[in-house]
Amino acid sequence: MAANGNALRTNPGEIDGWPFLKIDYPTDPACIAALLPPGIDASDESNVHLSIYRVAVLDESEFGVLINVDADYRGTKGYYTIGYGIDQESAIYISKAMNGQPKYPAEIEYFRLGDAVHARCSHQGYTFIEFHGKATGAVQVPSTHEEREWWVKVSRAVGGAEKAYDFPPHVVTVRTAFEPLQRENVEGELELLGSPWDPIAKLLPMCGEATARLDTMRMTARDIALAAPIDPEAFWPFVDTIGSSRWPGTIGGPRRELAFDPFAPVAAAGA
Repeated sequence: MAANGNALRTNPGEIDGWPFLKIDYPTDPACIAALLPPGIDASDESNVHLSIYRVAVLDESEFGVLINVDADYRGTKGYYTIGYGIDQESAIYISKAMNGQPKYPAEIEYFRLGDAVHARCSHQGYTFIEFHGKATGAVQVPSTHEEREWWVKVSRAVGGAEKAYDFPPHVVTVRTAFEPLQRENVEGELELLGSPWDPIAKLLPMCGEATARLDTMRMTARDIALAAPIDPEAFWPFVDTIGSSRWPGTIGGPRRELAFDPFAPVAAAGA
């Protein structure tokens, strides 16, 4: 299908309608498998899917980076979401508390100047993704586009009791439909950089060439639903994450050895 020229027109300075910078690359299937919680299965492909974007979320501009990996849920192909790094605070807590959407704060630079396309994603002082490329021209777009994501909604027990939950883990299914408006191929270089807070270079290394494109799309539907529960005991090794992402962590930060157990009972004075 050819690009829809009328639909691409926006008012000067409009934040809605920016193209998504979509970057895909293959990784080691074992790396994806290590991140998938019980109930989410490895797919027959092992790719990482990055979406760097600027969209309007309610009445605010949001720059973000979405990190997905190929995964199946009950026989349906889709993506397990590792995280949404975003630059606005208001959408982080409500998204995680309500839907289990793994949003967390990040700094995103993303722009196009002529044919040049640049993006940089940073968090806690570390840059973990950089991309520099050049748009090489528009190509045919599909008539429709649909994505399925799998999130996890869970709440640990107040006080931090071992293997205890106030809300046990459940899969959240997300279906998003788009009307594609334009697609441009982009030739460029993707760099994954070391970061303890966003360990994409270590846990999802590149095992082949990355491909990139600019996709301009209009969202036409989005359905978010609570699905089946996850075995709470089997999920316990996945419960501790870095911030609100699904990167494995320790007490909300990067994986590390602690000098003491923060949830251990405190002896009474004079005991």
